[in-house]
Amino acid sequence: MSTDTPAGPSAGALTFFLLALAAGLGAANLYYAQPLIALIADDIQLDETLASLVVTIGQAGYILGLLLVVPLGDIVENRRLIGAVLICAAAGLGLAFSAQTPSVFLLAALLFGVGSVVAQIAVPFAAHLARPEERGRKVGSIVSGLMTGILLARPASSMVAHFFGWRAVFAIAAVMILALAVGLRLALPVRRPQAAATGGGAAYGALVGSLWSLFRSQPVLRRRAAYQSAMFGVFTLFWTAVPLELAGPVYGFGQEGIAIFALAGAASVVISPLAGWLADRGYSRAATCGALVCAILGFGVTEIGVASGSVVVLAVGAILLDCAATANLVFGQRAIFMLAPEIRSRLNGLFIALFFFGGAVGSAVASPLYQQGGWGYVTVAGIGALVLALLYFFTEPRSAAT
Repeated sequence: MSTDTPAGPSAGALTFFLLALAAGLGAANLYYAQPLIALIADDIQLDETLASLVVTIGQAGYILGLLLVVPLGDIVENRRLIGAVLICAAAGLGLAFSAQTPSVFLLAALLFGVGSVVAQIAVPFAAHLARPEERGRKVGSIVSGLMTGILLARPASSMVAHFFGWRAVFAIAAVMILALAVGLRLALPVRRPQAAATGGGAAYGALVGSLWSLFRSQPVLRRRAAYQSAMFGVFTLFWTAVPLELAGPVYGFGQEGIAIFALAGAASVVISPLAGWLADRGYSRAATCGALVCAILGFGVTEIGVASGSVVVLAVGAILLDCAATANLVFGQRAIFMLAPEIRSRLNGLFIALFFFGGAVGSAVASPLYQQGGWGYVTVAGIGALVLALLYFFTEPRSAAT
């Protein structure tokens, strides 16, 4: 039975816009450094063999935040928690801006990685504020902001670094996060979870310790995490491998050309509200199947694009793949947010951590696959993972409320 306080009438369009902005800017923090690895490593004297740590440590901080900070949303007043997490992100970004040594930058990456989980506190907050009949659409709008941040972070950081240097990227990001913290403090209503409001909150250790039992007891969570792990793994597989293909002899793109191509993925953000609309009307099951099929088709189209040397066809495949991944994320989060509100933050943290692990696997295997067999190997791996997810989907009971 739901014990959450119903959403009040004060949750207007500005509130949801700021939550979407928080999700987007928070997620973007994890991706600014990806196209800047060489620049950062050279400037702070980080050995080339360890250069990828500027990204990996941020991702490690994010996973720590998902497992250790996001669950606090079930027992701590949410507006205060969001403010604290944003301050953590701004501190990390500011430290990255001033870092002169590898150890300082990596500490900064850990801090802004933890602070990036503001996106996963904002999404359940939006689900709380929305009425049940519009929850899918409101969650979809926040996810749209999140995906916009992910998709635009890399081309934006490349362009800023090109004109002003890599440090300017982190300085600008820190200022935006601080401004957002002020805006959210003024716009967000107080939201005390039931456990906090009644004084019956579990101890923090017990809260984190409950994650495993929640995973075992929630079949909707397990299924949705499996579907999105495959989706996000293939998403990161594609976006890690495609710069290698674009920089190769067929396309011959430089850094600016690759950044412009990355903008193609931003077209997928328009799919989030539509996905939420479909979920609100009870079409999540059929739409999930459609998203998996769309992703398979999208990867097939990228193979045609590479084989023909057409960057337009390659971009069409990227858009199909990104739309599928974005829509499926909305379906997944809407499904788990329809479960018990008192455990919503922990469910969301688990969901994101699990599919983010799938994304880490996708990015880790991208370069070896491409080096061994070119785009053909990447396509086979991507389609293979999606087919396995689709086969698993077909085992889902038709009565399951996912």
